[in-house]
Amino acid sequence: MRISKNYSLNTLESYGLDLRQFSTFFDKESVSIEQVDHLFIRRYLAKLKEEQLARRSIARKISCLRSFFKFLCRQGYLTNNPIFGVSTPKQEKRLPEFLYPEELDNLLKLPDLTRVLGIRDQAILEVFYSSGLRLQELVGLTLVDLDLDGGYLRVYGKGAKERLVPLGGCAKRALIKYLKEVRPQLISKENSSKQTMNVFLNYRGTRLSGRSIQRLMDKYLQQLALHRKISPHTLRHTFATHLLENGADLRVVQELLGHVDISSTQIYTHLTKERIRAVYLKSHPRA
Repeated sequence: MRISKNYSLNTLESYGLDLRQFSTFFDKESVSIEQVDHLFIRRYLAKLKEEQLARRSIARKISCLRSFFKFLCRQGYLTNNPIFGVSTPKQEKRLPEFLYPEELDNLLKLPDLTRVLGIRDQAILEVFYSSGLRLQELVGLTLVDLDLDGGYLRVYGKGAKERLVPLGGCAKRALIKYLKEVRPQLISKENSSKQTMNVFLNYRGTRLSGRSIQRLMDKYLQQLALHRKISPHTLRHTFATHLLENGADLRVVQELLGHVDISSTQIYTHLTKERIRAVYLKSHPRA
């Protein structure tokens, strides 16, 4: 699947979990694979709904099963595809959370720059916001992906698609400070003979994982005490929202985010419209 459909490792891992979950349900029902029909699939989906899974998660599981049963039919294990005719649940429209400029400024001031890891954390936050990266894109950054003279990052997005994204002045300065003052200290702690080329490292001198970045982001976002659901992806949403609010062309933002379909980018136009309306209602005397 990774080769034929160009799926990322994250997608394959999610599909693996989805198949194991379906296998558990399948085993409990004590049926053979030939006995699985569309009614069986619907019972499984009903169970997922009872567990209050989000529509997005259910849609992914259906997509996984579609690929799985298509494979079984192609290999001759099944003659009829039991998931044929099973529709994907309509996705609820959720506007992404973003930070207002003053909230973002407060976030970027939180890392303690008297500490080694504080300097690293500030570089992570600045690069996240400056370039609108996905979490795994940030994790995957290597030293050869940096063009600090030109002010660009080479990023490998979903499906290993390559794109160049600009690195703003503040992010560039924070990153250079980290690379000069902190990364050499961290890499010296690595015991392996082959040192990692990844940009962002943990205190052991090895690649900083997505989970670790998520934890440090959670720590800083909790300190903001915003009382709303915020995640590392929020900085990507903030990047796109601020660009559009300041007049950036939608197609340019699409390219910067690495979206294949512009409809994925258009959600940010809804976001800016909502904010404009909120400002209007708050500010206009006869609104």
